[in-house]
Order: sequence, then structure tokens, then C-alpha cells
Amino acid sequence: MEICPHLPLDCLITVFSLLQDEDLISVSTVCKEWYHAAETQWLWKRLCLKRWSFCNVSQFRTDTGTPSWKRYYLRRSHLEMKMKSGRSCADYTCKSLRGHKGKVVGFGYLVGNDDCSDVWKSTPVVCSASTDGTVKAWDIQKGVNLWTSPAQSPMQDIIVDPVRSVVVTSDCTGTIKAWEGLTGQELASFESGLSNAKLMLFNDKSSSFVMVGSIQGLVVLTCPALSEVSRHVVFDSFRVDLLLSSPDKKWIFTASKENLDLCPKVFYTETVCYPNKDEESLCQSLSINGCCAAVFLPSHHARIAVIHTDSLFSNKTVSVFDLTIKESKYKKEPQAQQVASFQIELRDRTNLTLEAKGSNTLLVTDGNFLKVYTLTGDLVASFEDHIQPISALCVDSFRVVTASHDLSLRVLTWRNDKQHGLNLESQYQLLGGSHTMSRGFTNVACDYSSIVASVESVDGKDVLKAYTFDF
Repeated sequence: MEICPHLPLDCLITVFSLLQDEDLISVSTVCKEWYHAAETQWLWKRLCLKRWSFCNVSQFRTDTGTPSWKRYYLRRSHLEMKMKSGRSCADYTCKSLRGHKGKVVGFGYLVGNDDCSDVWKSTPVVCSASTDGTVKAWDIQKGVNLWTSPAQSPMQDIIVDPVRSVVVTSDCTGTIKAWEGLTGQELASFESGLSNAKLMLFNDKSSSFVMVGSIQGLVVLTCPALSEVSRHVVFDSFRVDLLLSSPDKKWIFTASKENLDLCPKVFYTETVCYPNKDEESLCQSLSINGCCAAVFLPSHHARIAVIHTDSLFSNKTVSVFDLTIKESKYKKEPQAQQVASFQIELRDRTNLTLEAKGSNTLLVTDGNFLKVYTLTGDLVASFEDHIQPISALCVDSFRVVTASHDLSLRVLTWRNDKQHGLNLESQYQLLGGSHTMSRGFTNVACDYSSIVASVESVDGKDVLKAYTFDF
């Protein structure tokens, strides 16, 4: 394409708006006039917002002090290029976080980088809990332990609140504790008497709550004070072992995998977090039973997909529901409308995980397979990147990471497929060490520029592996 070098600036900018990033950089070397046109902030802002839904350019400024969209675009695209290629040493560093003397039961980011915040300033900090009775905080870039809590009974679960810098744990005696994330100081303790308690963090407006699922039902506590707010019976004699909150913060999903005859239930959060003595909590049972896995669709306010079965056969059903509140003059009534249903065939019933992306994409692990479905039941893709079952799955806006018992992580990145829309492309593996020392990965978590996974060790002293991508 020939362009006259003497076109007015406005005309050059209009023409350059048709170019991609590499072409825009190339034309800036032609002459002084083209350079000034190609440096126009609007052009680079347009490229940024086309590629990413949110951009924080506050740390990238021109010589005049205004935000530099070009610097932001080049820096962030360079980071994503490294995360996509995954070359050892050149693109990332790996640290082994050792110190626990038992099994790692869970971990989470206390400080992390995401695509909607300043990915250039934060040093990621991860907190982990172990059956050795301790909680630890780690600087994953340096690979050092920041603090360790006093030992207590074996830990069973952990949740992390990055907004308030709080860590909450439960142990085998039913003791639930809140810890100050930066120092490890104990903030509060609650004797629930609930063994095998499942924890979930719930942030609503300016308040924070801890949801506790157990054989006694659902217990709601304030966070970090751990004061009891309400209690709710869910399943008589069966434990609540699946807790989820909807993107609009209006619903809590509860389910038990212990009995195929049980129907999942959803609670209206306003009535469990802010109970009225004169009114009962609003709860609705879904018209299915035998819940195996569930996930809320991130781009819908209150749409949940559930994998369920009423038998032990390999075929299972995915049902999708929209949750709403019907309001009349005198009462509110929860409703669950089924909007989709389709069957899927699974080879492995024991290693089943369900995650979602956007408004129409479901990811299901099936043994050593990762499968991608649409809400209409179309199998878009199937990946067999592991030689042993997938143990955990992490999904974000840029990539998907699968962890496996074969002691490897597989990184896949999102792309737009002309025929099926959103799809995945398998990229590379991250290895976790020696099979003589380890039994495989057990869990995985990601922020925008790092991946952390737990490794089950042969000697019973589990290790965390942290992969940090350089930018």
C-alpha cells in the first residue's frame, strides 16, 4: 500500500488506524511525519482496548507525564508472548517452595497480578495450609517463606481474601481461624465443631463473609471477626462439599456428592448474610440429582452449569439453569429455570472438574483428557496432553493450565475460532521434578503472570512449585 508522505496528520492517523501493531511500528520509521502520526496515543489505545477488555496504563507515561498506551501495549504483549511460548529460563523462572512437613491441603494468592489491575508492580504472595498444622506465606518470585503460623491440628481447608489481606483456615477439630495475611498474626477463632468443613469466601458490597459447609449444613460467619451470622440446614445427615457463589453475588450454590438422590440447592444471599428474624432464608432446589460438579458462567449474572447423574454409568448430563427472584407485593420467591441440557460421555468418574469461560464455554476434565463444550452440547475440542489423570484445572482470561499426576502442567491459550468461536490451543508443558521424589501435581492456581502448583512428595512433605513469567 502506497501512502504519500505529505498527507496531513489527520489523514495519516486515519490510514494508520487500519494497521496492526507490527505494521504501525514499521511505518513509524519511514519519516518524521509518519513517526509522529504512528505515535498518536489514540491508535495505541485502540489496539489495547481491542485486545484487552481492561487496561491500567497509570504506570506507563510519556515524557510529558501523560499515559503511554504504546508502552503499555508493547510491555503487556511481550509478557503474553513469553507466557505463550514457555521457554525454560528465557521466559520464566521456577522456584521450589519447601518447608511444610505434611500434605498441602490448599493454597491461594494473597497478593497477585490480574489483567484488571497493575500487573507491573505487585510481587505475588501465596499462602498455603498443610496437615502439619501450619499456614505459610511465600514470596514466589524469591522463593522464600515470609511467615509461618504456630502449629495446631492438621489443616483441612484454606481460603484467602486478597482485598482485606486475610487468610481463613479450618482444621480437623472444626476450629476455624482468621490470620492477618501480611504478618501471620491470628485475628479470630471460631469453634464450629464441624469436621471436614468446606470453606468459601464471599464478598458482598462492603462486607466479607466465610461460608462453611459441613454435615450440619451451611454456617455463615463474618470475616475476619468470625462471628456467626446464620445457620441453615441443607442436607440431613450428608455433608455439603460443594460451595459456589454467583458472579452477581446474589446466590450461593450448595451440593453434596455423597448421595445420588440429593438435589443441589441455591440460597439467596441477602437472606443468609443479612437474616431477618421474622423471615426464613430463601432457598430453591434444582430439579436434578446426583451432582458431580458445577460452575457459574463468568459472563452471566446468575447462570450455573451442573454435571449430574442418577446412575453409575459413564454417561452424565450437563444441565444449565438461570437463577432469578420473582418479587410480588408481599414476598420474594427464588426460581431456577433450566435453559440447556445435554449428555456427555466420560471415561473417568473419579477425576472430574468443571470450569467455564465467558458465556458459552465449558471445560471438563475426564481422566487425562480436557474437553471443551458449548452450552448447546457441541464438543469443540479434546486434548490428551497428559499420560495420567488431570488432578486440577485453572482458567483465566488468557490461558488454561491443567495439572496432572504425571508431574506435569500443560498450558493452553485462548483463541477465536471462526467456526466455533472461543477455543483453546495447546502450547507447552511445565515439569514438576523427579518421579522418584514425587507422586504428581495435586492442585494448581494462577494469576496473570505466574503459576503455582502443589506437588505430592513421596516422603509426605509436599512442595509448592512457582513459575513466574518475566516482563
